[in-house]
Order: sequence, then C-alpha cells, then structure tokens
Amino acid sequence: MDLPFAESVGYQIRATHRTLQRFLQLKIEPHGVTLGMWYFLRALWHEDGLTQRELSRRVGTMEPTTLSAILNMERKGLVRRAQNKKDRRKWHVHLTSKGRALKVELIPLARDVVDTAVQSLSRREIKQLMDGLAEIQNNLHATMSQLDEINSRMVE
Repeated sequence: MDLPFAESVGYQIRATHRTLQRFLQLKIEPHGVTLGMWYFLRALWHEDGLTQRELSRRVGTMEPTTLSAILNMERKGLVRRAQNKKDRRKWHVHLTSKGRALKVELIPLARDVVDTAVQSLSRREIKQLMDGLAEIQNNLHATMSQLDEINSRMVE
C-alpha cells in the first residue's frame, strides 16, 4: 500500500520545515549568521551561560556538532567559552555583547518568516494548527516512551 506525499503528515511537516528554514536562512545570512548558529543563539538568548552539553540537548544536536558551531561563533565574536571552576570538564558558553545585540536584529526577521508563513490563515486556524502540532508531538512522545519501556524490559 502506498503513502503518497500529499497524504503523509511527516512529509508535509518536513517539507514545511525545510521551506521555513530556507526562508529564515535568506533573512539572517546578510547578518553573518548561518542557520546552524541561529538555533544556538536562540538557546543562549533564552538562557546565557549554558554548558556545551546543555546546549546540545536544547538544540537537539550531537556534541561534536555543537562544539563545531560554538567554535565558529567564537571566531565570529558572538560567544566566549569559560571553563567551570568546580568541574573543569564542563565549558559554559556565554554571549558576547555582539552576540547579544544580534537578538534585536534577528528576532524581528524570524517573526517576519512566521508571519509570512501564516499570512493567509486566521488566528483561529493558526491556533488549531499549533494545537494539532502539539498533539502530534504528544502522541509520538507517548508512543516512543512506551516503546522505550518495552525495549528496556526486553534487554533485562
């Protein structure tokens, strides 16, 4: 049995996400920020001083990918790393004034991307979309949690 792309929720979400990313990339690149940097900057604007591991978790990347992005942002003067005084294995990532200042420039661009994406939808439709996406995520998390539990019992 086939699953045409037009009927695949996963494919449609992926295609929409990729288009949103490309549009955002066009907006932020003139400011010297890559899409890869964007997610780390957003996490740090929300909570500055995260460890590299915490940043990886928040952004959803592997630690080597995170380190590469951090080093790149450090070279551009957007962040600085500081070793934890109590646990020298941990490195905290802090925004520089240049990295902090980008928030004022880039957040309106990101808002414009979202506003453009939903411009033909009513507020009610936008709320329904957001609620639907949240429900999809909840369904998947619950099912994956059950599978993890079953798999862990099988290993024992």
